[in-house]
Amino acid sequence: MTAVTVGPTPLARLGRFMADNPLVPLILLLIGLVVVLQILQPGVVNSRWLANTIKVAIPLAMLAACQTLTMLTGGIDLSAGTVATISAFATATLTPLVGAPAAILIALSVALVIGLVNGFGVAICRVHPLIMTLGTALIASGCLLVYQRYVIATGTKIPDFLVWLGTGRTLGLPNGLVLFLPFAALVIWMQRRTGFGRLLYALGSNEAAARLSGVRSWQVLLSLYALSGAIAGLTGLLYLGVVKTPSLSLALPLDLPSVAAAVVGGTSIFGGRGGFGGTIIGALILTVLGTMLTLMQIPEGGRRILFGLIILAVTALYIRLTEQR
Repeated sequence: MTAVTVGPTPLARLGRFMADNPLVPLILLLIGLVVVLQILQPGVVNSRWLANTIKVAIPLAMLAACQTLTMLTGGIDLSAGTVATISAFATATLTPLVGAPAAILIALSVALVIGLVNGFGVAICRVHPLIMTLGTALIASGCLLVYQRYVIATGTKIPDFLVWLGTGRTLGLPNGLVLFLPFAALVIWMQRRTGFGRLLYALGSNEAAARLSGVRSWQVLLSLYALSGAIAGLTGLLYLGVVKTPSLSLALPLDLPSVAAAVVGGTSIFGGRGGFGGTIIGALILTVLGTMLTLMQIPEGGRRILFGLIILAVTALYIRLTEQR
């Protein structure tokens, strides 16, 4: 009697394909949201809408890079929005005093120092990243309030280059792509092609095993959070050019959406899985979703509720599809 071999079902094959190509369901979801948006408001999807969507999504994606990199090790950076705000505010207030180049250099140096403090706490003192970065954010916010009292009379000036980068367009596309495209390429290359990137995945998958293999985890974590601080500072400069109005809470509204963009993009909060490519699509998904809820004229409270529910549903469905192996 001949045994009959039953092959995998179409659903199982689909799940395996999604698991092997995790960006595919994200791209399909993004396209689906754009189609729904076009149905809700015929004609809204055009070249101008595309440029505005990209312009809004770029700072979110850059700040989400901080979350993606730290989450690969099982950590998180809740100080990213605060660091971006400090970088932007310091640049705007110091430019009238010392000039744009020196102001930008000082702002990025402060962002790097905050990142190093986070790294020292996480890597050397072994404080949990959530607690360490949250505490650092609170301390840095207090320092910003004190600093603001001393520079309140100096006025502010936004460097012209940042305004060009944040709001200008070339050939219909936002000038922010001049910064974002090489930035994204560098982050993705670092994750996939460098030893540092592989160490991030190794620590997130099994930190104890990585240590037994000779990995000096404290060096990796210290460098990681310093890099996250620098990225947040750079994001603050770009976002200053987008908003053109420095404030003490400039980038704080991007804090939790940056975490959501990384999670929606497939980065695991437990570490060891994910990538910046998915985070970029996640930022675009959240931006389109925000536009959709605005067009539906839903009150702010209802928008937040729906936004949170949709993020949870999308994340659960994505994990369900990509983990079928």
